[in-house]
Amino acid sequence: MELFDNHKKLFGAAAGLFVGLTILVAIIPAIRNQEKNKPLPAAEPLSPQAKKGKAIFVANGCVACHTQQVRNVDMDKMWGSRPSLAADYAAVTRTDPWRNTATLMGTERTGPDLTDIGNRQPSRDWNLVHLYNPRIVVKESIMPAYPWLFDFKKEPSKSDIVVNVPATYTKGKEGKVVASDAALYLVAYLQSLKQVKLPGGTETPVFLYKKEEKKATTGAASAEPDGKSLFASSCQSCHQANGEGLPGAFPPLKGSSIVTGDNLELYVDIIMNGYDARPEYAAMAAVGTNMEWTEHEVAAIINYERTNWGNNGKKVTPEEIKKILDFIKLKAAK
Repeated sequence: MELFDNHKKLFGAAAGLFVGLTILVAIIPAIRNQEKNKPLPAAEPLSPQAKKGKAIFVANGCVACHTQQVRNVDMDKMWGSRPSLAADYAAVTRTDPWRNTATLMGTERTGPDLTDIGNRQPSRDWNLVHLYNPRIVVKESIMPAYPWLFDFKKEPSKSDIVVNVPATYTKGKEGKVVASDAALYLVAYLQSLKQVKLPGGTETPVFLYKKEEKKATTGAASAEPDGKSLFASSCQSCHQANGEGLPGAFPPLKGSSIVTGDNLELYVDIIMNGYDARPEYAAMAAVGTNMEWTEHEVAAIINYERTNWGNNGKKVTPEEIKKILDFIKLKAAK
């Protein structure tokens, strides 16, 4: 055949076949995917600071230990309110014209999944302390420290973000720890990672392979949340398992006048809306609001904190907390 005798025609035909198959198998399906999968209506684009933080996240290889995908199995329920969808990644575009999309879904969870970390841990101060040295807030952490993202200044300026690091972690260094722009960009990216709610009327995908709950053999099982578990998942990273907090970073709950006192309205307001009135400590995020806690979760947390570490405060009921929550919401609406 002439085709096999003429190298120009042979290589031309091979090149044409390759280009045609590429268009048919790769390019057309990719375009159809982009047309079919759009970001969810409530999704917000990354801010300029978060975009820079994403580049730092990629450059430091954070994807090697952290995933950004909530699988549709029950064990992943702790990472998000629903399984991840294709629409969650529809806004992820090419890094630039010369580099492909940075795939951050990950394949291994040496560390926690970050799909909804912006809701689970929204505190900028906590994230900065954690980046400086993870062992400050989580003693068992195996995550590497990132001290090069911070500077030491004897006299920080008003525009500097000072990080409240306990003195035991700054031995041999003079001055205060100040977050660099890179650290602030990285935290801005982490704070932007929030699972978007589905539009009203959209059926939420279910988590599969749920564990069968064992029926109680004696008496009725309590329907109230477990305060110890709630504290461990949402409060312990700052206030520590012993309730003593971290000097210079996070206040103690052990012996706290707020925890054991009679001003229940202030106590509930701090849990729901956060607190930022003490310069010696980092600001507390609105944990209760971010986690959408009801009066039952708040009551369980308060009762746990009031009856541990030597505290001897009066227990509360969900009904008491409900009245205070309604009052706080009414006050905020005015």
